Amino acid sequence: MELRQLKSFLKIAEVQSFSEAAKEMGYSQSALSVQIHLLERELGVKLFDRMGRQVTLTPPGEELSRRAQPILQEVDELEGVMHDRPPAAALRLGMIESLCKARMPQMVDYVSRLYPQLHITITIDSPSVLLDAMNHNKVDLVYVLDKPLYDTKWVKVFQRRENIVFVSSIDSPLASRKDIPLEEVIRQPFFLTEKADNYRLSLDQHLAARQLALDPLLEVSDTGFILDMVQRNLGLSFLPQYVVENSIYRDQLQVLDVKDFRMHMYRQLFYHKDKWLTQAMKLFLSMAGGPEGGETGGKSSGNLLEKTL
Repeated sequence: MELRQLKSFLKIAEVQSFSEAAKEMGYSQSALSVQIHLLERELGVKLFDRMGRQVTLTPPGEELSRRAQPILQEVDELEGVMHDRPPAAALRLGMIESLCKARMPQMVDYVSRLYPQLHITITIDSPSVLLDAMNHNKVDLVYVLDKPLYDTKWVKVFQRRENIVFVSSIDSPLASRKDIPLEEVIRQPFFLTEKADNYRLSLDQHLAARQLALDPLLEVSDTGFILDMVQRNLGLSFLPQYVVENSIYRDQLQVLDVKDFRMHMYRQLFYHKDKWLTQAMKLFLSMAGGPEGGETGGKSSGNLLEKTL
């Protein structure tokens, strides 16, 4: 059994494709197939089920994947020590737009001062798209706001509850009122995120359950633009409270007191349980408090990065 065979095997398992793995590793597809064939013959088991273009691990393949990952990770770290080279320092984050704008500037400032060699790539999309990307090893970590999410394939690092609120300009007639009826609020002009966004979808569902509906003046994914319109007193919006509190317009905005209305969602950080943890991921996760941090397990509220996130 050769290390290159194990590396090829793990890459195919990650991307679930012989052709994609060959492209990423610089092999021809036939050369990669020969490596796996020799590995299967040596082990005396079938590692992959191939049905058309679909490639999945067999039970022996899943067992080899679980055992091979820590072995290759140790080898990679040992090679780094022997050659006196720093560990790979690249991190691929998947985030929703509002979290990226509200949380990443502080985190990047902190990390860049302590770990200037770390290169971060951020992909912005909806939670469902990002989690699918994580399942296919397109991103290393996923940071989203949604209802509590769970899958046996994922490790949840932490979970934090966030208020979702109606917000106006401080100059709005509604800004100083208490117990504003929801029916009155939704009659105002609104600037909203797109329907596919998680908290926007939850709002529509909540209104529908009360036989109400909201027809926004404008829909756009850019929360910064939305709050710019709101602070000009051109309309209201419905956003996570952290977006309002981190906005450059926060002194010109007011969270509205709406009668009998409360909505929460949860900030959640994930990685795939079968992911080979890179040094950059280990660094990020150690600062975030580890898989047992936050409401998902033991307390880690004193941790700097978790506070930043």
